[in-house]
Amino acid sequence: MAETKREIERKYEATGETPLPDLTRVAGVAEVVDEGVMELDAVYHDTPDLRLAADAVTLRRRTGGSDAGWHVKFPVAAGIRDEIRAPLSDTLPGELAGLLRSRVRHAEIVPVVRLRSARDVRHLLAADGTLLAELSVDTVHAERLPSGAVATWTEIEVELADDVDDPALLDAIEKRLHKAGVHPSASPSKLARALAETGPAPEAAPTAGEPGKAGTAGAAVLAYVREQADAIVALDPAVRRDLPDAVHQLRVACRRMRSAFKTYRRVLDRTVTDPVGDELKWLAGELGVARDQEVLDARLRARLADLPPTLTLGPVEARLRRRDAALAEDARRRALEALDSDRHLALLDTLHALLADPPLRKAARRDARTVLAKAVRKDHDRLGGRIEHALALDPGHERDLALHEARKAAKRARYAAEAARPTLGKPAKKLGKRVKAVQTLLGEHQDSVVARAALREFAIQSHGAGESAFTWGLLYGREEAAAAATERELPRVWARAAGPGLTAALTR
Repeated sequence: MAETKREIERKYEATGETPLPDLTRVAGVAEVVDEGVMELDAVYHDTPDLRLAADAVTLRRRTGGSDAGWHVKFPVAAGIRDEIRAPLSDTLPGELAGLLRSRVRHAEIVPVVRLRSARDVRHLLAADGTLLAELSVDTVHAERLPSGAVATWTEIEVELADDVDDPALLDAIEKRLHKAGVHPSASPSKLARALAETGPAPEAAPTAGEPGKAGTAGAAVLAYVREQADAIVALDPAVRRDLPDAVHQLRVACRRMRSAFKTYRRVLDRTVTDPVGDELKWLAGELGVARDQEVLDARLRARLADLPPTLTLGPVEARLRRRDAALAEDARRRALEALDSDRHLALLDTLHALLADPPLRKAARRDARTVLAKAVRKDHDRLGGRIEHALALDPGHERDLALHEARKAAKRARYAAEAARPTLGKPAKKLGKRVKAVQTLLGEHQDSVVARAALREFAIQSHGAGESAFTWGLLYGREEAAAAATERELPRVWARAAGPGLTAALTR
């Protein structure tokens, strides 16, 4: 079973003769204990074209030390990585292979660098003996595989202990090292340095502007599409790891890309992008089971918590808990099955091919400001038409459906403005903010519609089991009231987003 460790560290240039300062002068460090030298031998793996390294992701099989095994590291922020560990084995464990699948796809994973390090370790302890950080002086011998090119260097690494997450301690240690003439390393990792010093470094993905001149509609739209494609690739392992909000963010990336294909169909050929959009809709739908369940669960629990105990009749919480557990397990299984499917892998291949050879139309060569502003205004007008239609209907099922369609249009208009923001600047930002408020209100309304359907099912099940259905009916009534309140609020919120000055400002 793989385990995860948050790694917070900093690296420094050094030589074999670099003296270390007295680190007991760092606030909080009472003692520095020499732990001796350990020998580490790690073989780093990647695709032949170094896809993992290009994304600052590392995969290694290491022997020696206290953590021998397979390790995958994902960047979190500067100097912070999540390390997922699996026990030592001859072949890459399937759980770790799954985490790399969105980047590797069909490519072979091969050894690319071998690093042998003599690690001289010192533990920095608090007065009570608590481990605060580990400082090591690493003498590294790197060998590029299979060429045999070599490089050697010495570096200092300071890593916070597992239960310590205070960057101020690292700042204080760095200040002492700086005074001793020790400076930060230019390389973010040993692997990055080894690749740079032993052969060709990983190639960065081509920028979205390459298919057309900077300032063109094609360059602007492709930049946004590439951003979403990168997010889909990066969020795949995050969903597998069950990280907070990962499912939601992956769905949003799918929706943003689909929306861009529709909004900017004068820039990108629909005969190519429509099938891709269908696959993105499929993936978002498979993930949506998990996300929708999360939202509904949180909403019903919050509503239940607002009730006084005297109005909670019958085994309400137990029934809600049983349903949530069963649905959550099924939703996660379905999401993982989608990510492991050949269909998802084919989608990733298609996105890669689309960005490598984008289906640009004639409008892609035109000025970005003109093309994008026109597309944003069109989506904004479309939203206005749907809201007007919905509010003209009587309250009830048909209006609920119409408001849901308006919500979809609000998302599309918001994403259109979001994609245009680098080109159109503050006017697009302001419009997007106002439309987001409309989307949020319509989302609240739709959440109430979904919650009422679930509450009705709870009431039916409770009645059939001989339990009181009073509480479910009470919650249903409160959801009806909440929905009515959003419908009354909608004209005011839309009026703020519908002002003619907002869209006119896009072309000023």
